Amino acid sequence: MARRRKQKEFQRIGDILKKTFKRRKMPVYVQDHHLSNAWNNAVGPIIAGNTRVHKIKGDTLFIKVSTSTWMQQLQFMKHEILEKIKSSMGNQTINNIYFSIGDIHATVPKKEQQVPPGDNQHIIKDRDKKIIEKSIESLGDEELRTILKRVMTKEIINRRSRQDKKSP
Repeated sequence: MARRRKQKEFQRIGDILKKTFKRRKMPVYVQDHHLSNAWNNAVGPIIAGNTRVHKIKGDTLFIKVSTSTWMQQLQFMKHEILEKIKSSMGNQTINNIYFSIGDIHATVPKKEQQVPPGDNQHIIKDRDKKIIEKSIESLGDEELRTILKRVMTKEIINRRSRQDKKSP
């Protein structure tokens, strides 16, 4: 009869369960709170209220999204979100994000909890602000309007900063 070696260090219960289920070929995904926190910090409270980290498999992060509208919007922001997640996740490599619609109860943060526009707001000219407002005025969803306004503002700021770098 084989004897077990005496274990010297404690193991996390999540690690033990993962190994046990893997041996029995049972797919169970243990939620990593560090990953959820990294996601919430990367996307902010509005998007975090409409999404949920589902699992990570290999180098792909799987996210459940409340609606198809949010899923499409997140596709546009995917690269930016991925960079933020990579910077906050030290030892875990994430190279892709996969969005799918899931059962998420969307929560809208109060106005005072919403993320204010970036500090680079002063780079935006009045003409640009008017164009952005004109572009988003027909949208009925206030959250989507806020997100698109932020994305468009960032794009203008990024273009301006690229132009400034090219200029002698």
